[in-house]
Amino acid sequence: MGQVIVIGAGQAGASCVAKLRNGGFDGGITLIGAEPVPPYQRPPLSKAYLMGDMALERLYLRPESFYADNSIDLRMGTPVTAIDAEARTVTLAGEVLGYDDLVLTTGSVPNRLPASIGGDLENVFCVRDLADADAMAPQFREGARALIVGGGYIGLEAAAVAARSGVRVTLVEMADRILQRVAAPQTSDYFRALHSGQGVDIREGTGLERLLGEGRVSGAQLTDGTTLDVDFVIVGVGIRPAVALAEEAGLTIDNGIATDALGRTSAPHIWAAGDCASFPWQGGRIRLESVPNAIDQAEQVAQNIMGAATDYTAKPWFWSDQYDVKLQIAGLNTGYTGVVSRIGEGQTASFWYYKDGQLLAVDAMNDPRAYMIGKRLIEAGKTADPDVVADAGADLKALMKA
Repeated sequence: MGQVIVIGAGQAGASCVAKLRNGGFDGGITLIGAEPVPPYQRPPLSKAYLMGDMALERLYLRPESFYADNSIDLRMGTPVTAIDAEARTVTLAGEVLGYDDLVLTTGSVPNRLPASIGGDLENVFCVRDLADADAMAPQFREGARALIVGGGYIGLEAAAVAARSGVRVTLVEMADRILQRVAAPQTSDYFRALHSGQGVDIREGTGLERLLGEGRVSGAQLTDGTTLDVDFVIVGVGIRPAVALAEEAGLTIDNGIATDALGRTSAPHIWAAGDCASFPWQGGRIRLESVPNAIDQAEQVAQNIMGAATDYTAKPWFWSDQYDVKLQIAGLNTGYTGVVSRIGEGQTASFWYYKDGQLLAVDAMNDPRAYMIGKRLIEAGKTADPDVVADAGADLKALMKA
């Protein structure tokens, strides 16, 4: 059945090779990863693993023995330097491998601060891979002073871990409010209050002018003119798709490696899935940065390599853990025109996004029922009566019957 090579040993890559074997593919499979460890979960890096609540082995998606047991050639710590789409080869350090099908699951890379404003100083971290988490973990100690740049979910998760560890945290967000790019003002208000209640100093509409220090970061100058003393900095200003290999190979790039609905790129026998891939969605094109998408899309690509010829239909959902709050998001709120709030007891709340009367998405905090019902309605193309949603005493199951 030929040779399949998968470049990128993250969630998508691991899901693809497992699906190939479980689906009966009996050809050769090679999974190539740049990191020196087996495929692992990334979300706990900014949460349980960073807190010290999760051991390294528990991060692994599967035991390392799984790959050998299933005749999957796992190459760890092995960067790929080139792809030749015409010759159907990939070049590693000192080796060229041929393929019948190639899958790109190269993920994404974090945006870093420019060196010109101190981005290369010691103790300036991103939260993207295991090495990042291991490098910053010793800094999370009682009384340390941290600056977090960026008020998206990664920045807020890091702030929660730091505050819980006794670190004095200042978080700056250039936009008018935290989560502005991804959530309604109601969700921003919820998480601002949550973090402020834990002692995090959130400064919105405030950017970083430059970091200060000789060799190691010692301070930060902000755009509002203030200067902070800091022991370490965490940068959470977004990620971008890892497309360098694909671009050099001549593949079409459009907000990531462009694929069709099957997961095929512009080059024959090359596929893409996960954070790095953009695909058709509701008459346009979208790229999703989430674990569920990485798994589902990669598994669909595996099935299509084996001849299924089935379009990938995304069912977007996401989550974030901060302190004792679990946020679950169903759907995509892009283009919403109104939000209905459902406020429960304690920290329970959900915010329902609508456009022209149609339910688009739900942000649910410590409210798994709201999340599940919202998710089912969205995936079924149904909406939810705003009056029922807004009435905290109403049974949400009534929405399903309607």
